[in-house]
Amino acid sequence: MEAYTSFAQVYDLFMDNVPYSKWIEYIKACLHQNGIKEGTILDLGCGTGKIADALANQGFDTIGVDYSMDMLEIARNSTNENILYLMQDMRELELCGKVNAVCCACNSLNYILEKDELFQVFKKVNQYLEKDGVFIFDINTEYKYEKVMADNTFAENQEESSFIWDNYYDLDEKINEYYLTLFIKGEDGRFDKFEEEHFQKAYSISEIEEMLKEAGFEIVKLSEEYSDKPVQEDSEIVTFTVRKAN
Repeated sequence: MEAYTSFAQVYDLFMDNVPYSKWIEYIKACLHQNGIKEGTILDLGCGTGKIADALANQGFDTIGVDYSMDMLEIARNSTNENILYLMQDMRELELCGKVNAVCCACNSLNYILEKDELFQVFKKVNQYLEKDGVFIFDINTEYKYEKVMADNTFAENQEESSFIWDNYYDLDEKINEYYLTLFIKGEDGRFDKFEEEHFQKAYSISEIEEMLKEAGFEIVKLSEEYSDKPVQEDSEIVTFTVRKAN
C-alpha cells in the first residue's frame, strides 16, 4: 500500500483543523526577520500546495516539491498557476539554481526513516540555499508519538468521506506505523474503500540539532508549533528556524 494516493483526494478535507494561516504568518515573519522579503522559496514536501500557494501570493517565486504525484496533481489544479511543481524524492533533491529559503511543514521530515538519509536531506537543502539562506521546518516530537499517538485508533466521519486510523508506535525502533482505511464517496453516491500504510520516525531534538550543524547550518531558534512559545517537554510539534552558515 502506498502513502498519499487515495488519501490525496480527501487530504484537505481532513486537514481542515490545521492552522495554515498561523503557520504562514510565522514563516513570513521569520523570512522578514532574516532579511528575505523577495526571491525564490522552496516548499519541500508541499503536498496539495497550501503553503506554496500562500507564499506565491505574497510575491515570492515559489517551487513546490513532493514525492506524491496524486498530491501534486491537486496542487497544480488548485493553486497559483505561477508555482513550479516538481515530483522528486527530497533525499535526491535537484534544482536548476539556488533559492533564498526552504520550508518544510506538516511533519514531512518524519517520513525519512533513516538518520543518514535525513542528514542527506539537510545537506541537499544546504547545497541549494543561497548565502545566509533560511530553512524553516517542523517535526513531530518523541512525546507526540509516545504519549499522544501511541497505540491508539482515531476516526472521523464527514459527509463526503470517513477514515479509520490505527496507530502503532515501536518505542525501541522509534518507528510510528499507521494503517489508514478510507471510505470515499463516489459520483454514484456509493462509498469506495481504500487502504494506505504510513511510516514515520521519531527523532530527538538533540539528534536534529547535531545533524543540522554537521550539514552546515546554524540554529536561529526553536519554538513550539509556529509560535513564540519555547519548546516544552510535552510539545507535540517543534519548529526549527536555521540559517546556512558562512
